[in-house]
Amino acid sequence: MKKVFLIHGLNGNPNGGWRPWLMSELQKLDIYALALSMPNSDNPILSEWLEEMDRYIERCNKDDEVFLVGHSLGGLAILRYMEKCFCKNIKGVILVSTPCNFYEKDETKNIFTFFKDTINWNLLKNKNLEIAVIQGDDDSVVPMVDGEEIARELNGKFIVIPNGKHLNGSAGFLKLPQCLEVLINFLNINKNI
Repeated sequence: MKKVFLIHGLNGNPNGGWRPWLMSELQKLDIYALALSMPNSDNPILSEWLEEMDRYIERCNKDDEVFLVGHSLGGLAILRYMEKCFCKNIKGVILVSTPCNFYEKDETKNIFTFFKDTINWNLLKNKNLEIAVIQGDDDSVVPMVDGEEIARELNGKFIVIPNGKHLNGSAGFLKLPQCLEVLINFLNINKNI
């Protein structure tokens, strides 16, 4: 069975932005899709987010094909999860507006737990996953250079959305067809969107 898990970002929730639309579109294709509710989204701690992801991903059958989609800090949580997990059934990752560098001045905030260690690009690259990075060209929250760096380091597909801002509900993104198109390719489904 193919399963897609969506991870929201800082101050996010499972029903925000384009996540409900994407889950609905995947369900039309008979693909299991679930947006996780990450704990303490207003003051997240990495270990708690990794535990929450693990609760769902580790329950998957060994024959399941798992795909992860993360927005903003949720994308970074996916990268951190991939560094620590040995789950061989994760086949693809889509990172939307995902940071890889810490821009916050206050390192005492819990969010710093996501950034304090350098990302192990080589370890992630050796997992041989399908990777796509989607980034707005005018994102004021996560600079486009972060998306470029992630795509370059992981040999991923880089998709730029003109005037996309942070690609969230506040920026008017209640649908993200580019993400669906990439997922359909990853899932190896013949479907016109």
